[in-house]
Amino acid sequence: MGRIVRIIIWLAAALTAAAAVAQERKAELLWLGQAAFRLTTPGGKVIVIDPWLTTNPKTPAKWKNLDELGKVDLILVTHGHGDHVGDAPALAKKHNAKLWAPAGLNQTLLALGILPADLVPRMNKSGTIQPFGEGGVKITMTRAEHSSEFVWKDPSGKDHVHVGGEPAGFLIELENGLKIWHMGDTGLFGDMKLVGDYYKPDVVLIPIGGHFVLDPKDAAFAVNNWIRPKHAVPMHYGTNPMLKGTPEEFVRALGATSTKVHAIQPGDRLEF
Repeated sequence: MGRIVRIIIWLAAALTAAAAVAQERKAELLWLGQAAFRLTTPGGKVIVIDPWLTTNPKTPAKWKNLDELGKVDLILVTHGHGDHVGDAPALAKKHNAKLWAPAGLNQTLLALGILPADLVPRMNKSGTIQPFGEGGVKITMTRAEHSSEFVWKDPSGKDHVHVGGEPAGFLIELENGLKIWHMGDTGLFGDMKLVGDYYKPDVVLIPIGGHFVLDPKDAAFAVNNWIRPKHAVPMHYGTNPMLKGTPEEFVRALGATSTKVHAIQPGDRLEF
């Protein structure tokens, strides 16, 4: 019995030490263009979000080689458009990593035989998962104001449009308590204030390109009046002529603000 007690005490101490290390480490966020990010958590988990890489004109050449991402533990996709689904199925199969996306999109990926059932679990807005176990990362699906069609090319090369589920964002709470909100593709909607008040994200990954998503003025309004994060990372701009918004316009529209803007380039990394 004494040996069992010692083992239990040792395991408890080891878990406490691991938690303390995770608290001290920082999260690394690598932007890969458009809405694609690789997030490495303080505990060493790698989450890839909206990985449109191999055909993305803004993704640096190095990262078009999917092997360069290293290990991938989890994939998040905000909606069914090609510039967000991108290489997600390929990465899911390559790493045997679950792809979490709006329920309707994952149902389509399963029905079309693109991914097997074990790699396309279903969830929906307000759902929260702890994919790496209790005490680890928490991910909550949030609302986004957009559309979400999934275009599939059949063996003859003909395009077919399928259900993509409702568009979404993801609120990711890391092991050290940091909260990152990947807003997905979205326009303004009043419940951004609810997310800001209730979840209190520290970092927002916010689209600014306009036309299909928030433009710099809209994004600045949301940040200043509804979300009030500590950090904002502009994304989803410059990949095509219609996404005209720029980080400089976003910063000007923000004016005097307590939010720090990180206007990085694809291939750049941030630590939080």
